[in-house]
Amino acid sequence: MSDRYAFQFFRTELRPPGVLWVTFDRPERRNAITPEMHDEIAPLFARIAADREVRVVVLTGAGDKAFCVGADFSGMQANLDGAGYADGHPELLHGSAAVVRGQLGVPQPMIAVVNGDALGLGATMALFCDITLMADGARIGDPHVKAGLVAGDGGTVLWPLLLGLNRGKEYLFTGDLLSSEEALTFGLVNHVYPAPELTAEATKLAERIAAGPAVAIQFNKRLANAELVDRVNRVLDASLAMEALTFATADHREAVRAFLDKRPPSFGA
Repeated sequence: MSDRYAFQFFRTELRPPGVLWVTFDRPERRNAITPEMHDEIAPLFARIAADREVRVVVLTGAGDKAFCVGADFSGMQANLDGAGYADGHPELLHGSAAVVRGQLGVPQPMIAVVNGDALGLGATMALFCDITLMADGARIGDPHVKAGLVAGDGGTVLWPLLLGLNRGKEYLFTGDLLSSEEALTFGLVNHVYPAPELTAEATKLAERIAAGPAVAIQFNKRLANAELVDRVNRVLDASLAMEALTFATADHREAVRAFLDKRPPSFGA
């Protein structure tokens, strides 16, 4: 079937009965997000929200290794050298905020199909979906802190809300990844399936929801998300501003140097 919206970095396929499959499409880089790819996300959500033929959205990743591993680190050194970061990194308060609010503005129910690792912004986008399914060998986590950064693009909103305050803070402080079994045990995801069965199970669930009463389902989503939207409105802008500050810290510079040197970082040294 033809691509519905013709974005460069996302494949979009509308399947009967109104299920839109959206696929992160950089499998050679584990679906890591470049600035150019990031620029497509908010417009993608706007297209979906306005598409009356879409009853359910399924979000997944190309390939069998990753759902999305967050930001692509390949340009980090150039950014530190002054080629990429604008003064104060204001794009975080525009583009990154638009991604979160754009996803929450999609009225149709969204199902994340986490077919491989979901890290950083990848984890955030999976967890901002309404239902999250996960392959049994996949991992999920927000390792911003390992790069010396605040988890500003949604992590500080989601992890304490979904895991409970203290457990959520533990994972934000350590950047540790959860296995699919841990994510299921803690209630972070809805279901875990063997990888070969994941797509079929997601298809069954999506088609079941798509066959339901669309208006009632969308209104249920709006009401259930009221607390989440309120938390985003209270926390997101401040968290992005604090993330922007951490881009200028010595710890972030050390994290980038360590990543490029393939060694553990030494923070505060």
